[in-house]
Amino acid sequence: MRRGSRSRQPTTPAQAVTSPPTGGAYRPLSDAQRDLIVDHAFDLLASIGMAGAPERHTRLLEDAGATRRDDGRLCFSRTIVEAALQRAPSTVDLPGFVEDRGLTIGAKSVHIGTGGAAVRTLDAESGVYRESTLRDLWAMMRVVDACPNIHYGLRPLVARDIADDLALDLHTAYAVTHATAKPTGVSFTSAATVDPVVDLFDMALGSEGAFASQPFSMAVVVHVVPPMRFSPEGCEIMERAIARGMIIQTCSAGQAGATSPPSLAGSLAQGLAEIFAGIVLADTLSPGHPCIHAFMPFISDLRSGAMSGGGGEAAVASAAAAQLLGDLDIPHAVSAGITDSKHADNQAGYEKGYTVTLAAQAGADMVQLAVGMLGSIMVASPESLVIDDDMCGAILRAVRGVDVDPAFLDLDIVESVVSGDGHYLGHEQTLSLMRSEYVYPSLGDRRSVDEWLDAGSPTLWAEAQRRVADILAAGAAGHLSPKRGAAIQSAFGVELPKELS
Repeated sequence: MRRGSRSRQPTTPAQAVTSPPTGGAYRPLSDAQRDLIVDHAFDLLASIGMAGAPERHTRLLEDAGATRRDDGRLCFSRTIVEAALQRAPSTVDLPGFVEDRGLTIGAKSVHIGTGGAAVRTLDAESGVYRESTLRDLWAMMRVVDACPNIHYGLRPLVARDIADDLALDLHTAYAVTHATAKPTGVSFTSAATVDPVVDLFDMALGSEGAFASQPFSMAVVVHVVPPMRFSPEGCEIMERAIARGMIIQTCSAGQAGATSPPSLAGSLAQGLAEIFAGIVLADTLSPGHPCIHAFMPFISDLRSGAMSGGGGEAAVASAAAAQLLGDLDIPHAVSAGITDSKHADNQAGYEKGYTVTLAAQAGADMVQLAVGMLGSIMVASPESLVIDDDMCGAILRAVRGVDVDPAFLDLDIVESVVSGDGHYLGHEQTLSLMRSEYVYPSLGDRRSVDEWLDAGSPTLWAEAQRRVADILAAGAAGHLSPKRGAAIQSAFGVELPKELS
Protein backbone atom coordinates (compact mmCIF):
# COMPACT_ATOMS: atom_id res chain seq x y z
CA MET A 1 0.00 0.00 0.00
CA ARG A 2 1.19 3.48 -0.82
CA ARG A 3 0.20 6.55 1.13
CA GLY A 4 0.76 10.20 0.51
CA SER A 5 3.90 12.03 1.55
CA ARG A 6 3.63 14.81 4.11
CA SER A 7 6.78 16.57 3.03
CA ARG A 8 8.48 19.49 1.42
CA GLN A 9 9.67 19.63 -2.16
CA PRO A 10 12.08 16.71 -2.76
CA THR A 11 15.71 17.67 -2.62
CA THR A 12 18.73 16.37 -4.48
CA PRO A 13 21.78 15.16 -2.54
CA ALA A 14 24.98 17.10 -3.15
CA GLN A 15 27.17 15.65 -5.88
CA ALA A 16 29.80 14.62 -3.33
CA VAL A 17 27.33 12.26 -1.65
CA THR A 18 26.59 8.84 -3.12
CA SER A 19 23.05 8.68 -4.47
CA PRO A 20 21.02 6.25 -2.35
CA PRO A 21 20.21 3.06 -4.29
CA THR A 22 16.93 1.16 -3.98
CA GLY A 23 17.16 -2.05 -1.96
CA GLY A 24 14.73 -4.82 -1.19
CA ALA A 25 16.11 -7.71 -3.23
CA TYR A 26 16.96 -9.64 -0.05
CA ARG A 27 13.86 -10.87 1.78
CA PRO A 28 14.71 -13.00 4.82
CA LEU A 29 11.00 -13.60 5.53
CA SER A 30 8.57 -15.30 3.18
CA ASP A 31 5.30 -13.45 2.71
CA ALA A 32 3.57 -15.99 4.95
CA GLN A 33 6.20 -15.58 7.70
CA ARG A 34 5.95 -11.81 7.43
CA ASP A 35 2.18 -11.91 7.79
CA LEU A 36 2.39 -14.14 10.88
CA ILE A 37 4.74 -11.68 12.58
CA VAL A 38 2.63 -8.67 11.61
CA ASP A 39 -0.56 -10.34 12.83
CA HIS A 40 1.11 -11.25 16.14
CA ALA A 41 2.24 -7.64 16.59
CA PHE A 42 -1.34 -6.45 16.14
CA ASP A 43 -2.51 -9.11 18.62
CA LEU A 44 0.08 -8.01 21.19
CA LEU A 45 -1.21 -4.45 21.12
CA ALA A 46 -4.85 -5.50 21.15
CA SER A 47 -4.60 -7.95 24.05
CA ILE A 48 -1.55 -7.01 26.14
CA GLY A 49 -1.08 -3.38 25.15
CA MET A 50 1.29 -0.81 26.56
CA ALA A 51 1.96 0.44 30.09
CA GLY A 52 3.71 3.53 31.36
CA ALA A 53 2.14 6.43 29.43
CA PRO A 54 1.74 9.64 31.43
CA GLU A 55 -1.85 10.28 32.49
CA ARG A 56 -2.30 13.11 29.98
CA HIS A 57 -1.18 10.91 27.08
CA THR A 58 -3.25 8.02 28.40
CA ARG A 59 -6.35 10.20 28.22
CA LEU A 60 -5.48 11.35 24.70
CA LEU A 61 -4.98 7.77 23.56
CA GLU A 62 -8.27 6.71 25.17
CA ASP A 63 -10.01 9.55 23.35
CA ALA A 64 -8.52 8.13 20.15
CA GLY A 65 -10.05 4.73 20.86
CA ALA A 66 -7.57 2.91 23.10
CA THR A 67 -9.06 0.88 25.95
CA ARG A 68 -7.64 0.67 29.45
CA ARG A 69 -7.41 -2.73 31.16
CA ASP A 70 -8.07 -3.14 34.87
CA ASP A 71 -4.32 -3.12 35.47
CA GLY A 72 -3.96 0.19 33.59
CA ARG A 73 -2.41 -1.14 30.39
CA LEU A 74 -3.62 0.56 27.21
CA CYS A 75 -4.77 -1.72 24.41
CA PHE A 76 -5.06 -0.70 20.76
CA SER A 77 -7.27 -2.49 18.27
CA ARG A 78 -5.99 -3.32 14.82
CA THR A 79 -8.48 -0.81 13.42
CA ILE A 80 -6.93 2.04 15.45
CA VAL A 81 -3.40 1.12 14.39
CA GLU A 82 -4.29 0.73 10.71
CA ALA A 83 -6.07 4.09 10.71
CA ALA A 84 -2.96 5.76 12.15
CA LEU A 85 -0.81 3.99 9.56
CA GLN A 86 -3.06 5.25 6.80
CA ARG A 87 -2.69 8.86 7.96
CA ALA A 88 1.09 8.60 8.41
CA PRO A 89 3.28 9.63 5.46
CA SER A 90 5.00 6.82 3.58
CA THR A 91 7.97 9.06 2.76
CA VAL A 92 9.52 11.90 4.73
CA ASP A 93 11.68 14.65 3.28
CA LEU A 94 14.58 15.30 5.65
CA PRO A 95 16.29 18.62 4.83
CA GLY A 96 19.93 19.36 5.34
CA PHE A 97 21.21 22.62 6.80
CA VAL A 98 22.16 23.30 3.19
CA GLU A 99 19.10 22.55 1.06
CA ASP A 100 20.78 20.35 -1.56
CA ARG A 101 22.01 18.01 1.18
CA GLY A 102 18.43 16.89 1.89
CA LEU A 103 17.16 13.32 1.68
CA THR A 104 13.86 11.61 0.98
CA ILE A 105 13.38 8.76 3.45
CA GLY A 106 11.13 5.86 2.46
CA ALA A 107 10.31 3.51 -0.43
CA LYS A 108 13.40 1.33 0.35
CA SER A 109 15.85 3.99 -0.77
CA VAL A 110 18.97 3.08 1.24
CA HIS A 111 20.74 5.74 3.32
CA ILE A 112 23.60 5.17 5.76
CA GLY A 113 24.29 7.23 8.87
CA THR A 114 25.67 7.43 12.37
CA GLY A 115 23.89 7.11 15.68
CA GLY A 116 24.29 5.99 19.24
CA ALA A 117 25.42 7.35 22.55
CA ALA A 118 29.04 6.26 22.98
CA VAL A 119 30.63 7.39 26.22
CA ARG A 120 34.22 6.71 25.15
CA THR A 121 36.45 7.72 22.27
CA LEU A 122 39.39 5.72 20.95
CA ASP A 123 42.54 7.85 20.80
CA ALA A 124 44.07 6.83 17.47
CA GLU A 125 47.68 7.54 18.46
CA SER A 126 47.84 5.93 21.90
CA GLY A 127 45.10 3.31 21.60
CA VAL A 128 43.67 4.58 24.91
CA TYR A 129 39.92 4.68 25.52
CA ARG A 130 38.97 7.92 27.23
CA GLU A 131 35.73 9.66 28.09
CA SER A 132 34.18 11.38 25.08
CA THR A 133 34.18 15.18 24.94
CA LEU A 134 32.45 17.93 23.01
CA ARG A 135 35.50 18.22 20.81
CA ASP A 136 35.19 14.51 19.97
CA LEU A 137 31.55 15.04 19.01
CA TRP A 138 32.45 17.92 16.71
CA ALA A 139 35.28 15.88 15.15
CA MET A 140 33.01 12.89 14.45
CA MET A 141 30.37 15.08 12.83
CA ARG A 142 32.95 17.05 10.84
CA VAL A 143 34.21 13.75 9.43
CA VAL A 144 30.60 12.75 8.66
CA ASP A 145 30.32 15.91 6.57
CA ALA A 146 33.33 14.86 4.49
CA CYS A 147 32.37 11.20 3.93
CA PRO A 148 30.68 10.68 0.55
CA ASN A 149 28.94 7.44 1.53
CA ILE A 150 27.48 8.71 4.81
CA HIS A 151 24.17 10.44 4.11
CA TYR A 152 23.26 11.82 7.54
CA GLY A 153 24.58 12.13 11.06
CA LEU A 154 22.79 11.40 14.31
CA ARG A 155 24.71 12.34 17.41
CA PRO A 156 27.05 9.34 17.87
CA LEU A 157 28.46 10.12 21.32
CA VAL A 158 27.77 11.94 24.57
CA ALA A 159 29.98 14.88 25.55
CA ARG A 160 30.95 13.67 29.00
CA ASP A 161 32.72 16.93 29.82
CA ILE A 162 29.34 18.72 30.14
CA ALA A 163 27.27 17.73 33.17
CA ASP A 164 24.21 20.02 33.15
CA ASP A 165 21.28 18.67 31.10
CA LEU A 166 20.37 21.93 29.35
CA ALA A 167 24.01 22.79 28.67
CA LEU A 168 24.59 19.29 27.29
CA ASP A 169 21.66 19.47 24.86
CA LEU A 170 22.52 23.00 23.72
CA HIS A 171 26.23 22.25 23.22
CA THR A 172 25.37 19.01 21.41
CA ALA A 173 22.95 20.79 19.07
CA TYR A 174 25.47 23.53 18.36
CA ALA A 175 28.42 21.19 17.77
CA VAL A 176 26.40 18.96 15.43
CA THR A 177 25.01 21.92 13.48
CA HIS A 178 28.39 23.65 13.27
CA ALA A 179 30.17 20.52 12.03
CA THR A 180 27.97 19.29 9.17
CA ALA A 181 25.48 20.60 6.63
CA LYS A 182 23.98 17.13 6.18
CA PRO A 183 20.71 16.15 7.89
CA THR A 184 21.29 15.45 11.56
CA GLY A 185 19.52 14.15 14.63
CA VAL A 186 19.77 14.97 18.32
CA SER A 187 18.37 13.53 21.52
CA PHE A 188 16.97 15.41 24.50
CA THR A 189 17.50 14.84 28.20
CA SER A 190 13.99 16.14 28.87
CA ALA A 191 11.09 17.93 27.20
CA ALA A 192 12.23 21.15 28.89
CA THR A 193 15.30 21.40 26.66
CA VAL A 194 13.42 21.09 23.34
CA ASP A 195 12.40 24.75 23.07
CA PRO A 196 15.85 26.26 23.66
CA VAL A 197 17.44 23.81 21.22
CA VAL A 198 14.92 24.67 18.49
CA ASP A 199 15.46 28.38 19.26
CA LEU A 200 19.17 27.74 18.65
CA PHE A 201 18.34 26.05 15.34
CA ASP A 202 16.22 29.08 14.36
CA MET A 203 19.14 31.40 15.05
CA ALA A 204 21.47 29.18 13.03
CA LEU A 205 19.12 29.50 10.04
CA GLY A 206 18.79 33.23 10.54
CA SER A 207 15.23 33.93 11.68
CA GLU A 208 12.58 32.97 14.19
CA GLY A 209 10.47 30.08 12.92
CA ALA A 210 12.92 29.20 10.15
CA PHE A 211 13.58 25.73 11.54
CA ALA A 212 9.93 24.70 11.28
CA SER A 213 10.20 25.30 7.53
CA GLN A 214 13.59 23.59 7.24
CA PRO A 215 13.82 21.04 10.07
CA PHE A 216 17.34 19.83 9.33
CA SER A 217 17.73 17.97 12.64
CA MET A 218 15.44 15.15 13.76
CA ALA A 219 14.34 14.58 17.33
CA VAL A 220 15.46 11.07 18.22
CA VAL A 221 12.87 9.92 20.76
CA VAL A 222 13.06 6.65 22.65
CA HIS A 223 9.32 6.34 23.10
CA VAL A 224 9.31 2.84 24.60
CA VAL A 225 11.13 0.91 27.30
CA PRO A 226 10.83 -2.73 26.24
CA PRO A 227 9.01 -4.89 26.94
CA MET A 228 5.81 -3.08 25.97
CA ARG A 229 6.04 0.05 28.10
CA PHE A 230 5.92 3.67 27.02
CA SER A 231 8.71 5.90 28.26
CA PRO A 232 7.03 8.79 30.12
CA GLU A 233 9.92 11.11 29.28
CA GLY A 234 9.85 9.97 25.66
CA CYS A 235 6.13 10.72 25.37
CA GLU A 236 6.66 14.24 26.71
CA ILE A 237 9.69 14.89 24.49
CA MET A 238 7.78 13.67 21.43
CA GLU A 239 4.87 16.00 22.14
CA ARG A 240 7.07 19.06 22.60
CA ALA A 241 9.25 18.27 19.57
CA ILE A 242 6.19 17.82 17.35
CA ALA A 243 4.84 21.15 18.59
CA ARG A 244 8.09 22.82 17.48
CA GLY A 245 7.98 21.28 14.01
CA MET A 246 10.71 18.68 14.46
CA ILE A 247 10.69 15.52 12.38
CA ILE A 248 10.48 12.65 14.86
CA GLN A 249 12.48 9.44 14.85
CA THR A 250 10.94 7.03 17.34
CA CYS A 251 12.98 4.09 18.62
CA SER A 252 12.26 0.55 19.77
CA ALA A 253 15.41 -1.33 20.81
CA GLY A 254 14.41 -4.53 22.55
CA GLN A 255 17.15 -7.04 23.24
CA ALA A 256 16.26 -10.61 22.29
CA GLY A 257 16.49 -12.90 25.30
CA ALA A 258 16.48 -9.97 27.74
CA THR A 259 13.88 -7.28 27.04
CA SER A 260 12.23 -9.06 24.10
CA PRO A 261 11.51 -12.77 23.44
CA PRO A 262 14.54 -14.99 22.71
CA SER A 263 13.24 -16.18 19.34
CA LEU A 264 13.96 -13.83 16.46
CA ALA A 265 10.34 -14.07 15.30
CA GLY A 266 9.01 -13.21 18.76
CA SER A 267 11.47 -10.37 19.19
CA LEU A 268 10.54 -8.93 15.79
CA ALA A 269 6.84 -9.11 16.60
CA GLN A 270 7.24 -7.34 19.95
CA GLY A 271 9.43 -4.65 18.40
CA LEU A 272 6.93 -4.12 15.61
CA ALA A 273 4.13 -3.78 18.17
CA GLU A 274 6.20 -1.13 19.97
CA ILE A 275 6.74 0.69 16.67
CA PHE A 276 2.98 0.59 16.04
CA ALA A 277 2.44 2.11 19.49
CA GLY A 278 4.76 4.99 18.56
CA ILE A 279 2.87 5.54 15.32
CA VAL A 280 -0.45 5.72 17.19
CA LEU A 281 0.99 8.10 19.79
CA ALA A 282 2.41 10.44 17.14
CA ASP A 283 -0.86 10.30 15.21
CA THR A 284 -2.81 11.15 18.37
CA LEU A 285 -0.58 14.17 19.00
CA SER A 286 -0.53 15.38 15.38
CA PRO A 287 -2.21 13.31 12.65
CA GLY A 288 0.04 12.79 9.66
CA HIS A 289 3.12 14.33 11.31
CA PRO A 290 6.35 13.30 9.52
CA CYS A 291 7.95 10.50 11.54
CA ILE A 292 10.66 7.93 10.90
CA HIS A 293 10.62 4.81 13.03
CA ALA A 294 13.84 3.17 14.19
CA PHE A 295 13.36 -0.57 14.72
CA MET A 296 16.48 -1.96 16.34
CA PRO A 297 16.12 -5.64 17.25
CA PHE A 298 19.21 -6.02 19.40
CA ILE A 299 20.55 -9.47 20.27
CA SER A 300 21.78 -10.92 23.57
CA ASP A 301 24.75 -13.23 23.90
CA LEU A 302 22.77 -15.66 26.03
CA ARG A 303 25.93 -16.99 27.65
CA SER A 304 26.35 -13.67 29.46
CA GLY A 305 23.21 -11.62 28.83
CA ALA A 306 25.30 -8.85 27.25
CA MET A 307 24.19 -7.09 24.06
CA SER A 308 25.92 -8.46 20.95
CA GLY A 309 25.55 -6.56 17.71
CA GLY A 310 27.94 -8.33 15.38
CA GLY A 311 26.50 -11.82 14.98
CA GLY A 312 24.61 -13.40 12.13
CA GLU A 313 21.44 -13.23 14.23
CA ALA A 314 21.79 -9.44 14.44
CA ALA A 315 22.30 -9.22 10.70
CA VAL A 316 19.23 -11.21 9.74
CA ALA A 317 17.05 -9.62 12.45
CA SER A 318 17.80 -6.11 11.21
CA ALA A 319 17.22 -7.16 7.61
CA ALA A 320 13.89 -8.69 8.63
CA ALA A 321 12.96 -5.50 10.50
CA ALA A 322 13.67 -3.53 7.32
CA GLN A 323 11.51 -5.92 5.30
CA LEU A 324 8.62 -5.68 7.77
CA LEU A 325 8.56 -1.89 7.88
CA GLY A 326 9.31 -1.52 4.18
CA ASP A 327 6.42 -3.78 3.21
CA LEU A 328 4.15 -1.70 5.46
CA ASP A 329 5.35 1.54 3.82
CA ILE A 330 6.69 2.86 7.12
CA PRO A 331 9.70 5.22 6.78
CA HIS A 332 12.26 3.56 9.00
CA ALA A 333 15.75 3.01 10.31
CA VAL A 334 17.37 -0.22 11.46
CA SER A 335 20.54 -0.92 13.37
CA ALA A 336 23.51 -2.44 11.57
CA GLY A 337 27.27 -2.10 11.59
CA ILE A 338 27.53 -2.76 15.31
CA THR A 339 30.69 -4.65 16.12
CA ASP A 340 31.66 -6.25 19.40
CA SER A 341 35.35 -5.73 18.56
CA LYS A 342 37.21 -3.01 20.43
CA HIS A 343 39.53 -2.18 17.51
CA ALA A 344 39.19 -1.66 13.75
CA ASP A 345 40.43 -5.20 13.15
CA ASN A 346 39.32 -8.23 11.13
CA GLN A 347 36.43 -8.92 13.52
CA ALA A 348 35.17 -5.34 13.18
CA GLY A 349 35.43 -5.61 9.40
CA TYR A 350 33.47 -8.78 8.97
CA GLU A 351 30.83 -7.94 11.58
CA LYS A 352 30.20 -4.51 10.10
CA GLY A 353 30.39 -5.83 6.55
CA TYR A 354 27.71 -8.48 6.65
CA THR A 355 25.34 -6.66 9.00
CA VAL A 356 25.30 -3.49 6.90
CA THR A 357 25.13 -5.48 3.66
CA LEU A 358 22.07 -7.49 4.70
CA ALA A 359 20.22 -4.42 6.02
CA ALA A 360 20.97 -2.46 2.86
CA GLN A 361 20.06 -5.31 0.52
CA ALA A 362 16.79 -5.70 2.44
CA GLY A 363 15.95 -2.08 1.57
CA ALA A 364 16.43 -0.34 4.93
CA ASP A 365 15.54 3.32 4.47
CA MET A 366 18.18 4.31 7.02
CA VAL A 367 21.00 2.03 8.18
CA GLN A 368 21.84 3.45 11.58
CA LEU A 369 24.70 2.94 14.07
CA ALA A 370 26.46 1.73 10.94
CA VAL A 371 29.67 3.67 11.03
CA GLY A 372 32.40 4.88 13.33
CA MET A 373 31.56 2.76 16.38
CA LEU A 374 33.40 0.00 18.22
CA GLY A 375 32.96 -2.05 21.38
CA SER A 376 29.20 -2.73 21.04
CA ILE A 377 28.55 0.99 20.26
CA MET A 378 30.19 2.16 23.47
CA VAL A 379 33.27 3.61 21.74
CA ALA A 380 33.41 6.18 18.91
CA SER A 381 36.32 6.61 16.51
CA PRO A 382 36.64 9.03 13.59
CA GLU A 383 39.30 6.78 12.08
CA SER A 384 36.89 3.86 12.15
CA LEU A 385 34.35 6.21 10.57
CA VAL A 386 36.43 6.88 7.46
CA ILE A 387 37.28 3.18 7.13
CA ASP A 388 33.58 2.35 7.34
CA ASP A 389 32.80 5.02 4.75
CA ASP A 390 35.01 3.11 2.32
CA MET A 391 33.15 -0.10 3.15
CA CYS A 392 29.77 1.57 2.67
CA GLY A 393 30.74 2.81 -0.78
CA ALA A 394 31.22 -0.79 -1.88
CA ILE A 395 28.00 -1.93 -0.17
CA LEU A 396 25.92 0.83 -1.79
CA ARG A 397 27.40 -0.14 -5.15
CA ALA A 398 26.41 -3.76 -4.56
CA VAL A 399 22.84 -2.72 -3.70
CA ARG A 400 22.65 -0.75 -6.94
CA GLY A 401 23.05 -4.03 -8.82
CA VAL A 402 23.66 -4.63 -12.52
CA ASP A 403 22.51 -2.04 -15.05
CA VAL A 404 21.45 -4.03 -18.13
CA ASP A 405 21.49 -1.38 -20.84
CA PRO A 406 21.21 -2.56 -24.48
CA ALA A 407 24.20 -0.34 -25.22
CA PHE A 408 26.28 -2.58 -22.94
CA LEU A 409 25.39 -5.67 -25.01
CA ASP A 410 26.74 -4.45 -28.32
CA LEU A 411 28.00 -7.00 -30.85
CA ASP A 412 29.93 -4.38 -32.81
CA ILE A 413 32.00 -3.37 -29.77
CA VAL A 414 32.94 -6.97 -29.05
CA GLU A 415 33.76 -7.56 -32.72
CA SER A 416 36.02 -4.48 -32.81
CA VAL A 417 37.97 -5.65 -29.77
CA VAL A 418 38.38 -9.34 -30.57
CA SER A 419 39.39 -8.45 -34.14
CA GLY A 420 41.65 -5.63 -32.99
CA ASP A 421 43.73 -5.03 -29.83
CA GLY A 422 42.26 -7.99 -27.95
CA HIS A 423 41.46 -5.99 -24.82
CA TYR A 424 39.01 -3.32 -23.70
CA LEU A 425 41.36 -1.18 -21.62
CA GLY A 426 41.55 1.74 -24.00
CA HIS A 427 38.12 1.39 -25.53
CA GLU A 428 35.83 4.41 -25.58
CA GLN A 429 33.10 2.53 -23.67
CA THR A 430 35.56 1.54 -20.94
CA LEU A 431 36.63 5.13 -20.46
CA SER A 432 33.04 6.35 -20.42
CA LEU A 433 31.98 3.82 -17.77
CA MET A 434 34.98 3.82 -15.46
CA ARG A 435 33.36 6.32 -13.06
CA SER A 436 29.69 5.43 -13.37
CA GLU A 437 29.90 1.62 -13.38
CA TYR A 438 32.73 1.28 -10.86
CA VAL A 439 33.39 2.55 -7.34
CA TYR A 440 36.95 2.95 -6.08
CA PRO A 441 38.07 2.89 -2.45
CA SER A 442 39.63 6.04 -1.04
CA LEU A 443 41.54 4.16 1.69
CA GLY A 444 41.57 0.53 0.62
CA ASP A 445 44.85 -0.45 -1.00
CA ARG A 446 44.75 -2.10 -4.45
CA ARG A 447 48.41 -1.75 -5.30
CA SER A 448 50.58 -4.76 -6.03
CA VAL A 449 52.59 -6.18 -3.15
CA ASP A 450 55.82 -4.71 -4.56
CA GLU A 451 54.25 -1.25 -5.00
CA TRP A 452 52.91 -1.41 -1.45
CA LEU A 453 56.31 -2.40 -0.09
CA ASP A 454 57.99 0.41 -2.01
CA ALA A 455 55.49 2.86 -0.45
CA GLY A 456 56.60 1.82 3.04
CA SER A 457 53.95 -0.85 3.76
CA PRO A 458 51.28 1.62 4.98
CA THR A 459 48.47 0.20 7.12
CA LEU A 460 44.80 0.95 6.70
CA TRP A 461 44.75 2.47 10.19
CA ALA A 462 47.61 4.83 9.31
CA GLU A 463 45.79 5.90 6.16
CA ALA A 464 42.65 6.51 8.19
CA GLN A 465 44.59 8.66 10.66
CA ARG A 466 45.95 10.72 7.78
CA ARG A 467 42.50 11.14 6.26
CA VAL A 468 40.96 12.28 9.57
CA ALA A 469 43.83 14.68 10.19
CA ASP A 470 43.34 16.23 6.75
CA ILE A 471 39.59 16.71 7.33
CA LEU A 472 40.03 18.31 10.74
CA ALA A 473 42.92 20.47 9.59
CA ALA A 474 40.59 22.04 7.00
CA GLY A 475 38.60 23.54 9.89
CA ALA A 476 34.91 24.32 9.88
CA ALA A 477 32.75 23.10 7.01
CA GLY A 478 31.71 26.69 6.28
CA HIS A 479 27.91 26.42 6.07
CA LEU A 480 27.32 28.24 9.38
CA SER A 481 28.55 31.81 9.14
CA PRO A 482 30.91 33.06 11.86
CA LYS A 483 28.43 35.89 12.57
CA ARG A 484 25.57 33.48 13.30
CA GLY A 485 27.90 31.23 15.24
CA ALA A 486 28.98 34.13 17.44
CA ALA A 487 25.35 35.15 17.98
CA ILE A 488 24.45 31.61 19.06
CA GLN A 489 27.37 31.44 21.47
CA SER A 490 26.39 34.75 23.02
CA ALA A 491 22.65 33.99 23.27
CA PHE A 492 22.87 30.44 24.59
CA GLY A 493 26.17 30.41 26.48
CA VAL A 494 27.65 27.67 24.30
CA GLU A 495 31.14 27.47 22.90
CA LEU A 496 33.38 25.10 21.05
CA PRO A 497 37.07 24.64 21.77
CA LYS A 498 38.84 27.73 20.42
CA GLU A 499 40.62 25.88 17.63
CA LEU A 500 37.23 24.78 16.22
CA SER A 501 35.17 27.94 16.44
